[in-house]
Amino acid sequence: MRYYNTTGSQNKPYLDGWTVCFAVSLFQPVSLKVNKSSGVFTGFLLLSIFLHNIRVAFVYLRKCMFAVISDVHSNLEALTTVLADIEERGIKTIYCLGDVIGYGPNPEGCLDLIIEKTRWCILGNHDYAVFYEPTNFNYGAEQASFWTREVLETEQATSSRNSRWDFLGKLPMRQTLKTKLGTNAAIIDFVHASPRRPINEYIFPDDVYTNPLKVSLLFERVKHICFVGHTHLPGVFLDEPDFYLPDELDDVYPIINDEKAIINIGSVGQPRDKDNRASYVYVNENEVNFVRLAYDFETTMEKITAIGQLDDFQAERLRDGR
Repeated sequence: MRYYNTTGSQNKPYLDGWTVCFAVSLFQPVSLKVNKSSGVFTGFLLLSIFLHNIRVAFVYLRKCMFAVISDVHSNLEALTTVLADIEERGIKTIYCLGDVIGYGPNPEGCLDLIIEKTRWCILGNHDYAVFYEPTNFNYGAEQASFWTREVLETEQATSSRNSRWDFLGKLPMRQTLKTKLGTNAAIIDFVHASPRRPINEYIFPDDVYTNPLKVSLLFERVKHICFVGHTHLPGVFLDEPDFYLPDELDDVYPIINDEKAIINIGSVGQPRDKDNRASYVYVNENEVNFVRLAYDFETTMEKITAIGQLDDFQAERLRDGR
């Protein structure tokens, strides 16, 4: 059994590469203006003050940063909280693993934000249900899909209505990214559910004990790293097989060249791990950082209970994180 005792840095302010380059360019004039009569000490003092004022920008330099979100489920309060946190960290690239809609009260607002803010989005089973038909849904989830479809179809603004349906109709089932993460070359797959059945197969933490063959077969489909959502349960699967909760990793999983991992990023809009805070991850160099954020779930609950076609259970679960 592996244990990663790494220290997360998700609460630190990050400066992007351009900011750091600008800071470096300012160092040179400081040293050039120090003449011989000023003495070496004065030059070092000025440089030290400057470094202190920018909070040592080099420490926060990162060449590759992106965020991954999933399972928004029409929860506008959770989504806006997550997007604000991502922006505050200076992250410009966002990938979404689907289930933008379903269950929640604000499908239009959530779709518009995902269309505007993300580099790409993957097809989730609830997106599929609204665009096509619900498959193997319980009654509450099915009714939420029909209500969501009605809301999108009755939008009065033609351009907005067409834009949302066009977006849903073009969602791919999988995306793959080949990139450099720190010193590691990474091949990253993005799917909603699993690398084998990307829309609707569940991978539960208990599978590593109750169905290890299933997990092994899933890893045969993984070249290196695979980001998933769907279960709303964040954590990291390894091909031993094993599963690690974010807490067991100090909220950071280090991506390395010779280790495969399936990483569940949790849910923005409907967490189910007994923690009602919104969940997402961001990748910083070779580190996957798990983030949890409190949001105004009570407002979302009130919206759900005010809509007759939505099951009140979908409101109650937001408070309990289930």
